[in-house]
Amino acid sequence: MKLAATVLLSTLLSASAFNFPLQATKAVKGTKAVKSKAVGGQSPSAAAWAAAQPSVALPFATSPATLDGSMLGDVGFDPWGFSTTPVGPWILGKDQYKISGLDWYREAELIHGRIAQVAVLGFLGPELFGTLPGNDWTGLDAYSNTNPLAAFNQVPGLALLQIFAFMSFLEIKRLNYIKDEGTNYMPGDLRIGQGSGRWNPFNLNYSPEEYEEKRLQELKHCRLAMIGVFGLAAQANASGMGVLEQIGGGLVIPDYVSKAGYFFPEGI
Repeated sequence: MKLAATVLLSTLLSASAFNFPLQATKAVKGTKAVKSKAVGGQSPSAAAWAAAQPSVALPFATSPATLDGSMLGDVGFDPWGFSTTPVGPWILGKDQYKISGLDWYREAELIHGRIAQVAVLGFLGPELFGTLPGNDWTGLDAYSNTNPLAAFNQVPGLALLQIFAFMSFLEIKRLNYIKDEGTNYMPGDLRIGQGSGRWNPFNLNYSPEEYEEKRLQELKHCRLAMIGVFGLAAQANASGMGVLEQIGGGLVIPDYVSKAGYFFPEGI
């Protein structure tokens, strides 16, 4: 049941975050976008599918006309047609649909992808660098579990509350950025990195071409991390072990191999 729930949840999340017409940018200027206005009585979705074209990501399928390749990282992956449905940030009220639906899907893709990248580090970090020390109040082994799924149930409730509070702070801050910028908001823009008025601790100063390449790299890493963290979670749920413990076990030569004549495990 746990594995089935994990599969269902990951499918729904990645479907919403994985519709690839998007990234921390808007559509390239000068390109044509499919109008949301119904044509000849058709719904926007029907009109987009009527003008479908071959998908780069899925050569055996087609992609709706809303994915015309004008946005960074657009490879025509939208088998469920999410990009054909107008959406927008609810926090803008009546102006929510003034932001392109593709931009809003890109926002979801980036946020989910960034969280997935952090989650992958969370799966590997405890085994690579060790776990946090416990104490008499939390329990000496409160943070000692290297299986992230099992560790979640072992961590004290107040520690989880701190994590939830910090995540809520970041999310509220992100939503306020969207509200402040309104229709000028750029998906994924957290006011970090190069540019005027931004926090740039590493003094990044890429050329326009280099900056576009970095944005594309981030998008690819986000997509890979969303797939990767699902695999890590599913395997941890099935095995009950940490990632490196599983990999290490697969590289160990079983004892029966070192014995002459013992070509099969005992019991076979």
